[in-house]
Amino acid sequence: MLGYFAGPRPAVEAPFPELTPREREILDRVAAGERNGAIARALGLAPKTVSNHLSSIFTKLAVADRAEAILRAREGGFGRRTGP
Repeated sequence: MLGYFAGPRPAVEAPFPELTPREREILDRVAAGERNGAIARALGLAPKTVSNHLSSIFTKLAVADRAEAILRAREGGFGRRTGP
């Protein structure tokens, strides 16, 4: 029993493994209430690039719109930003 607690912890799978790291980053910011323009500025991307990422996110998560994506993201623990 001590071996179990003393051994290495199993890796915890990130929510939404079907998304790329950039898509997860954008989804987190969307779930935190940021608009596309603000996300683009913060990440050094063009607003169209953010929009393209969101389209891909919607498809991969099988959601119809931003509101539905936000609900799914928050259920997955996204959108709880404490800083910039």
